Amino acid sequence: MAVYATLYIFAYWIIGALRNVPYEKREIMKTKQKETNQWNPKTYNKHTAFVSQLALPVVDLLDPKEGERILDVGCGDGTLAVEMERRGAKVMGVDMSSEMVEACRANGIEAYVGSVTALPYEEVFDAVFSNATLHWVKDAKLAVQNIAKSLKTDGRFVCEFGGEGNAFALVSTMEEVFAKHPEFGELDNPWYFPSVEAYRTLLESEGFRVEYAELIPRPTPMDDIMHWLDIFANGVTKHLSKEQFETFKVECRDILKTKIYTKEEGWMLDYVRLRIDAVKN
Repeated sequence: MAVYATLYIFAYWIIGALRNVPYEKREIMKTKQKETNQWNPKTYNKHTAFVSQLALPVVDLLDPKEGERILDVGCGDGTLAVEMERRGAKVMGVDMSSEMVEACRANGIEAYVGSVTALPYEEVFDAVFSNATLHWVKDAKLAVQNIAKSLKTDGRFVCEFGGEGNAFALVSTMEEVFAKHPEFGELDNPWYFPSVEAYRTLLESEGFRVEYAELIPRPTPMDDIMHWLDIFANGVTKHLSKEQFETFKVECRDILKTKIYTKEEGWMLDYVRLRIDAVKN
């Protein structure tokens, strides 16, 4: 009996202690899903600052209002969250990368390590915003369910991410190089690029009213395709040796030079973005 009493007291103490932990941090303590890519904020900003710069029209579409609570899913270093707060909103960021969360906090934004597939919030936010993140989430249905749960009734969900046809030359080239090298194993494609129709159907099935949905071709300049591969393909190649990774990059570069490179324009990524504006019913 003494043992059971001790266990009961210990369990009661744990529950009480957890009540004093902010809900966001408590979720981080119990849920840490596996990240499919590694992110270095300095390298990311040096070579791919266009990701945030090209997303300012998405912030305009969201149209943050004074005093609104907004959840930024995949907040990165907080560049867009800072812009939303400049317009009067109060933003909370979540990101799977602890390095990005640290950079976001350094920019003055409240941020936590977490996944869009495991959000602990229920009818907390006036809007959910996401840029260049949801194409990394293969379980799109679970992501949308969590976003819907986090929103108040009539809350807005505005996002932009890779849509149908996005990075076709890049992905097909990586698949070609892997196929040429059986020793590399299979390419585990981490991306989800839906059509307008598929994503609209998903949103409507989870209680959203889609106000706007469009695929936007966006050829995007890149300083060096090797940098893109370093930043965005490190997850799918993490099992390769250093020598194999260099072989992979060189062969991808040689193939892609015939597809997305010209002397006049340099490297031009074949991006296609899916932009969404939806309202929770």
